[in-house]
Amino acid sequence: QVHLVESGGGLVQPGGSLRLSCAASGNIFSMYTMGWYRQALGKQRELVATITSGGSTNYADSVKGRFTIFRDNAKNTVYLQMNSLSPEDTAVYVCKADRTIWGVHQEYWGQGTQVTVSS
Repeated sequence: QVHLVESGGGLVQPGGSLRLSCAASGNIFSMYTMGWYRQALGKQRELVATITSGGSTNYADSVKGRFTIFRDNAKNTVYLQMNSLSPEDTAVYVCKADRTIWGVHQEYWGQGTQVTVSS
């Protein structure tokens, strides 16, 4: 079992930066693909960024060049560095852990943290 707790959200002005953290408790954290998703008011949940156990990253086009996902396996934590924020980035950001082993898919979600970009 993996338990995920996000932190670092809050209110920031356009053009500002935030760093989100997702702390995981459980076994074999380093073997999971980690990801950040977001859901804005009135919109569907969308992928923001993922990072595999091997360190490969993937980003949504809307955040490419502005956001960076990275992980510290020693701390069982994945981060999302968000720069050049705009009001379009306002959403609840949710952390996910994901892996498939022996043909069984395992997926865990955090509770989410609110990011509001407003002047």
